[in-house]
Amino acid sequence: TTSLQHQQAETQSGRYWVHLRKVSFNFYFVSSPKGIFTMSMKLRDLIRKVRACKTASEERAVIAKESAMIRTAIREEQEHYRHRNVAKLLFMHMLGYPTHFGQLECMKLTASPHFPEKRIGYLGMMLLLSEEADVLMLATNSLKNDLNSDNKFVAGLALCAIGNLATADMSRDLAPEVDKHLKASTPYLRKKACLAMSRCLAKCPEMLEDFVDRVASLLKDKSHGVLITVVQLMTQVLLIDADTAEEEGYEDLSETPCRVAFMRLVPVLVKLLRNLLSSGYSPEHDVGGISDPFLQVQILTVLRLLGTGDEEASEEMNDVLAQVATNTETSKNAGNAILYECVQTIMAIESEDSLRVLAVNILGRFLLNRDNNIRYVALNTLSRCIKEQQGRDDEGAANSAAAALQRHRTTIVDCLKDPDISIRQRALELIYHLVNPENVENLTAELLNYLVLCPREHRADICTRILRVVDRFSPEDRWRVDTLITMLTIAGRETTRDVQSATIVYISRASEDLHGYATHKLLKAIRDDDGSQRGLLTVGIWCVGEYGDLLLTPYTYTPPAGGDGSDIVTISFMALDPATVVDTMEEITKRHTCPEPIKQRAITCFAKMADRFAGKADAATIDRLQKLVQRNKKSHSLELQLRSCEFDALLNAAKGVSVPSSKESEDIFGVTDGGNQVSPAVITAAKEALARMPVVDIKVLQKKQATDGDDIDVGTPAARAAAPAAKKSGGGDLLDLDDIFGGGGAAPAPPVATNGTAPAATNGSAAPKSDVDLLSDIFSAPAAGAPAAGGYDPFGMGGGAAAAPAAAPVNPMDLFGATPAPAMAAPAPAAPVDIFGAAPVSQPAVTPAMPAAPAAAGPVSVPAFTHAGLSVTFDCTKPDTWDKQKSTLIAQFNNMTDAPIYGLSMQVAVPKYVTMEMQPPTATTVPQTGGNNKVVTQTIKVTNSQMGTKNLMLKLKVGFTTKGTKVDHMATCSGFPAGEY
Repeated sequence: TTSLQHQQAETQSGRYWVHLRKVSFNFYFVSSPKGIFTMSMKLRDLIRKVRACKTASEERAVIAKESAMIRTAIREEQEHYRHRNVAKLLFMHMLGYPTHFGQLECMKLTASPHFPEKRIGYLGMMLLLSEEADVLMLATNSLKNDLNSDNKFVAGLALCAIGNLATADMSRDLAPEVDKHLKASTPYLRKKACLAMSRCLAKCPEMLEDFVDRVASLLKDKSHGVLITVVQLMTQVLLIDADTAEEEGYEDLSETPCRVAFMRLVPVLVKLLRNLLSSGYSPEHDVGGISDPFLQVQILTVLRLLGTGDEEASEEMNDVLAQVATNTETSKNAGNAILYECVQTIMAIESEDSLRVLAVNILGRFLLNRDNNIRYVALNTLSRCIKEQQGRDDEGAANSAAAALQRHRTTIVDCLKDPDISIRQRALELIYHLVNPENVENLTAELLNYLVLCPREHRADICTRILRVVDRFSPEDRWRVDTLITMLTIAGRETTRDVQSATIVYISRASEDLHGYATHKLLKAIRDDDGSQRGLLTVGIWCVGEYGDLLLTPYTYTPPAGGDGSDIVTISFMALDPATVVDTMEEITKRHTCPEPIKQRAITCFAKMADRFAGKADAATIDRLQKLVQRNKKSHSLELQLRSCEFDALLNAAKGVSVPSSKESEDIFGVTDGGNQVSPAVITAAKEALARMPVVDIKVLQKKQATDGDDIDVGTPAARAAAPAAKKSGGGDLLDLDDIFGGGGAAPAPPVATNGTAPAATNGSAAPKSDVDLLSDIFSAPAAGAPAAGGYDPFGMGGGAAAAPAAAPVNPMDLFGATPAPAMAAPAPAAPVDIFGAAPVSQPAVTPAMPAAPAAAGPVSVPAFTHAGLSVTFDCTKPDTWDKQKSTLIAQFNNMTDAPIYGLSMQVAVPKYVTMEMQPPTATTVPQTGGNNKVVTQTIKVTNSQMGTKNLMLKLKVGFTTKGTKVDHMATCSGFPAGEY
C-alpha cells in the first residue's frame, strides 16, 4: 500500500513513473521500536535525485524532504542506517545546506567498534564540526581509545582528526598518545603523528621544547612521506617559536632553545637535499623527471627560516643552493616550483653576491616563460627582492643583484605590453624600483607610453609615481619640465592637485630661459587640446599669466651635442602677437565644458596679462583684457564675481584711476592726495600685487611635508640634502618657520602682496614678496596676507569659513585647493573702507529690534573671559516680550593687544534643556580695540526651556592666532542674571 501511494504521488506531481520493482530497490522499510515505519534512501540515489532537479527550488525540496527523514531517523535512534544518514549529511554539507543536527551522530559513529562506521564518523566529525563546537569535547575519550588501538588504520583516523580539529585542551590531553606514535614502527602512523603534533604545538606553544628532540631522529627516516611531515613540523615549530620569542623576553631570535636545537640539524638537511639532487630515477618519488619535488620544496623552506640573519648557517647552505639553482630542470612545472623556492631562500639568507645574481637570472628566465602564472610570480618576487636589496647591495657594483636586474630591464619593459592587466601592473611596480640616474630617461619614456594605454582609473597613481621618479632622478631642469608637460598632455584629466602644484613649483624655480620655453610649450599644448585635460589647462593658464610677456619674443634652444652621434634638433618658437595669446585664453573660457575653477584662474590670467602686456601691446588689446576681467562682475558665481570686481579695481589702481564708491566724497582705496588721484602708495601696492609671484622656498615645503607626512617630495637633491641643516637653523631667513612664528628672532614679516588683493602700504613703500601667499593660493584666491606685525601661521590658519569649528589642515603641495573664503585683516587706520587692505566690508552687527510696548531695561552685559589679550563679553537682550524663554546674546570680541588677532573661531556648547542657533562672526580678524575700528561680534540665539528653574550656562572654546602664536582656550560662562536667562 505504501508503495502504491508513493507511485500515485509521483504521478500526480507530473514527474516520471516509478515502477514498483524500482521502488523496492531504492527504499528500505525499517521497523522502529515504536512500531513506526520510515524509509532510508541510499546515498547514490540521493545524488541521482539531486542531479535530476532542473531548478533550485526542486533541489531544495528534495534536500528538505530527505533532511526531515534523517531527523526522524535520528530521533528514533535508528542505529542500523546511522552511517548512511551521516554520509548523506556530508553530501548536503558539500551543497551548502545546514547539517548541524547531525553532529552528535558523528560522535556516536566514532565510538562504533566497526571500522566502516568509524571511518564515516571521523570524516563527518572533521567536516561538520569546527574547533569551536562544544560537542567536540565529547570525542576526547573516543580519540584516546582509538589512538591506543592495535589497528593502524583506526589510529590513523584518530590522528587525522587531531590534526584537523584539536583544541588547546584536547592537545594537552592527547599529546602523550600522539608522541607515542612518533616512535611507531610503521611509517603510516609516524607521518600522521607528525602532522597531528604540528596542530598540538600550534595550540599549545608551551610544549615546544618537549618535542624538539624527536625531530633529529625522525630526519633519519627512510620514508619520504615521514620526511615531508617532519620538515613541515620543523617549519611550524620555527614559526611558532618566532611568535612566542618576544613574549618570553628573547631579544635575539637565534637564542631560543628550539632554534638553537634546529641549527644543529642544518648539515643534516643540506645532506638530505643533496642526496635528492643526486639520486637516480625512482618511480615511487619521481614527478616530471624530478625526484620528490615536494620534499625539496619543504627542505628549502626550512633552510630559509634557519638561514635568515645567520651567516654561519647561510654559509653551509650556499653550495647546495647553487647546485639546486643550476641542476634543476625548468621544462616542467615541478622544476619551476623548486627554483622559485630556491630563489626565495637565496634572497632571504645571508648568501653570496654571485648566488643572488644567479637567483635574479632565474627570475629573468621565468619572465620569458609563456605561462602567465610563472611570469606573474617572477615579477612579484623581483619587486620584493629589489626592495630588500636596495639597502644591502651596492647598485654600482657589476656583480650585485641590482646590476643583474638591470640586465633584464628590456624583458620587464616588454611586460607592459602584455594583454593581462595583472602582468602589466606587476611590471609597472617593478619598473619604479629599477629607475636610477643612468636609465631614468628611457624608463620614464616607457612609463609615459604606458600612461597612454593604461586604464583611466590607474592614471592618477601613475602620474604621482612619475612625479616622484622625475623629482628624484631628473638629470636636468629642462628634461624635468618636458616630462611633466608631456604627462599633463596625456593624463591632465586624471592628475591630482598635488601633481599640478608640484609642476608649477618646478617651473617657477627654473631659470628665465626655461620660463619662456615652458610657457611657449604649454600654450601650444593648450591650443592643440580639446579642453578635456584640466590639469594641463591649470598649469598652462598659470604660466601664461605669470610669464605671458615671454611669449612676445621668439625662443630658440639648441641642445648640446651628445656622445651617441645622434642628430641635434633645434627647438624654436616664434614670437606671438598679444592679441593671439588673448584669443587663445578667451577661447578656453568660452567652451561650454570649461569648469568654473578654470574660469577663475583665467580671470587672474587676464589681469596679469594686462600688466605684462602694458607698453608692449596696443591699447585695444589692453582694453579687451580689462573687459574680459569685467565680464563676470554680474556672474551668479560669487567667486567669479569677486575676482572680477577686485581685479578690475586692481587694474584701475595700477593705472592710478580712482574708482569712487556710492558716496561721491569717498575714495574706494581710502588713500588719496586730496584730489581725484590715487596715492602713490596704493599705485605701488597694486603693481606689486600684479607682479610675478615669488619663488617657492623649498625649505618651507619640506618642513611642512615633514610635519604632515606628505608623500610627494618637491625639490632638487641638493635642496633635499640641505633640509636637515635647515631644520637646525635658528633665524636669518624670513621664510624660516621659526621666523614666521616669531621664534627666530628676526623682524616681523612685512605685508605681503597676494594675487587677489593689494597689500596695505607702509610708509609709502612697497612691501617685499613672500612665499606665504604662494602657499595660500597660487591662483589669487582671496587670502590673508602676512600681518604688519606679529606674523601668523601660513599653513594652519588659511582664512576658512568662520562657521567651521576647526580649520582643515592645509596641504602645502595643494596650490589649487578649494578657494577659501576671504580672510579679514585689520584695515588701515586712515581707511575705513579699503578692499585692498584684506578687510572686506563686514556686515554690521544688527541689534534685534525690541517691541514698542513696555519700556524694557537695556541690554545686560555679561563678561565671559579674558585670555591672551582677547576679551569676550555677551550683550543679552530679549527679542520678544511675550516669550521670556528666548534670548539673544551678542558676543563682542575686544583685542587688548598691540597687534591684530587672526583666525578667530568660537564654539559653544549648551545643556540639554537649552536650544541654540549660532551665527558666524562678523569677521575672523579682530583689530585693535579703539579708534575707528569696528568691533567684531557674533550673534547667538538661545531658548531656555526650564526658565526660572535652571539658569543659562555656556561652555566656550575659542581659538585664534595672536602674534604668530596659536591659542586655544576653554571657559564656562554662567554669570547670566538668575531667573531672567
